[in-house]
Amino acid sequence: STMFLVGLSGGIASGKSTVVAVLRELGCAVIDADVIARQVVQPHSKAHQQILQHFGTEILLENGEINREALGNIIFSQPEKRRLLNSITHPEILKEMLKQVLKYFVLGYRYVILDIPLLFETRTLTRFMKYTVLVYCDPPTQLARLMKRNGLGAAEAEAQISSQLPLDEKRKWATHVIDNSGDRESTRRQVLRLHARLEDSLDFLWARLAVGTAVAGLGGLVFLLLRHFIS
Repeated sequence: STMFLVGLSGGIASGKSTVVAVLRELGCAVIDADVIARQVVQPHSKAHQQILQHFGTEILLENGEINREALGNIIFSQPEKRRLLNSITHPEILKEMLKQVLKYFVLGYRYVILDIPLLFETRTLTRFMKYTVLVYCDPPTQLARLMKRNGLGAAEAEAQISSQLPLDEKRKWATHVIDNSGDRESTRRQVLRLHARLEDSLDFLWARLAVGTAVAGLGGLVFLLLRHFIS
């Protein structure tokens, strides 16, 4: 009858996808914020139309989808444009995340993992998480993995890493840390221990819900929860 939220994040080349893969193998409910962010700006969506109104059709690909690289170049150099884009997309992302949370609640999941790359940078959603998990690896390992994965030189890889909040800084805010500096089996064992601990937890989501209320009053419930998320 209870459920809670777990925020999951990491850094570039820290191995978050490896941890997510293990969690999915265990049958955990994982909501991927990056996937949702791409879904809510698909052609004919509300966010897609609003983005075109403010940024113009030059950011479109031939198939009508948004050219993420072109849009990224605009918002990188213009903070006010970045804030505008966030004001368009974030409410739609939150609504879709909320729908999926409610779905997993009704299905009876013990906890739901929200995979949010910038969880610790923005910190807006951390207050809704009972626990936060950081996928960590030591700086030399992170650098070597990024260089190998993306075929980068040391200087370019270091520049990409330095554009993010350092993993050691994020570590201060996380309630759980998965150290992915070693091999995959070591990481897997840590994920298994974390899963067991979360399954045994008696903590619950910030708003305790009854299944009957979720089913009978879904419209009002979604409205109230959405206001709580966005406020």
